[in-house]
Amino acid sequence: MPSPNPSGAAGPSSAAGPSGAAGSAGVHPSDISLAEARELVRRAVDKAEQLELRGAIAVVGASGALVTASRLDHGGPGGMARARSKSWISATQQIPSAEHLQRMTTLPAPISMGFVTASPEALFPGAGGLPIRDGDGVVVGGISASGATVSPFLPTGVAPEVVSADGEPANPEDLLIAYAVGIPYAGQHGDDRARWKARFGDLTVSPEDSLGMKPAPPAEHQRELAWALDLCDRVLAAADSQGVKVSVAVVDRGGDPIQQDRMDDAPAGGVEVALATASAAARFGVPSEQLADWYPAAQLAALHPAPLLAAPGGLPIVVHGRTVGGLGVGGADPATCAALAKAAL
Repeated sequence: MPSPNPSGAAGPSSAAGPSGAAGSAGVHPSDISLAEARELVRRAVDKAEQLELRGAIAVVGASGALVTASRLDHGGPGGMARARSKSWISATQQIPSAEHLQRMTTLPAPISMGFVTASPEALFPGAGGLPIRDGDGVVVGGISASGATVSPFLPTGVAPEVVSADGEPANPEDLLIAYAVGIPYAGQHGDDRARWKARFGDLTVSPEDSLGMKPAPPAEHQRELAWALDLCDRVLAAADSQGVKVSVAVVDRGGDPIQQDRMDDAPAGGVEVALATASAAARFGVPSEQLADWYPAAQLAALHPAPLLAAPGGLPIVVHGRTVGGLGVGGADPATCAALAKAAL
């Protein structure tokens, strides 16, 4: 798989780089493939479950468009947005987001504010994101994690073995990313040892007992995420059979994403359309296009941070008479997207 290399040199890769890197794609490089990005996220989910962590993991392509993102069960809203922002920074600026943060905190305020104005997806310039490079050292994406207990802080009640790597202090967020991409652990959030000492004092953990970078078994208790992945897979399979390239999103009833995917070479704008139609359907419990008959669509966006789009493509997900989420498809003809969503449900 592609692997990040914070130092900037070409890093090792256990598989051939994405087809869009410098080789076969010629002068038109592509983002990391959906299959490769999903594998990175899967590894992070496995490790998160082993370490009893809850949050979200996002992979953004070098183009700045989201490729895939997953939220673990009970991960809570907000984490996905933070993970996506840090992944965007790492992918597009081609540096660890920790380095970007250091730059932003040392630049004059007008410059740092100007960067965010010009790059609105960099709203959360936190540490923890890493660029992803292919076998030739070309940056093809960025990956990051954030959420309820996915942070640089040591959760209450956490076992010391969980937050140690090879006998040294570590933190949950950086553990997930290092494990996902298969590189040695390196903290990106300041002094791991200081946080360790404040929580555990002079306690030490042997390398043999450190769980941080030990192999994680496949996750077995992410029922909501597995359900969302299945819905997305249905849409992706149907779209592929029809020769259309789309993005798909499954959100909870509040509009926060659980799973998002963009097919290889699908239009970048489909990511936002899928999320906004899914959110509209989930938050109002009706097909997304129906909102235009109910409310002035242009004013709805000012009521809540969740994106809303009153156009075909989003359907509420109803279980036993209760709306539990929304499914949205974007990037192709709206009628086709609506049909794909309907078929998947």
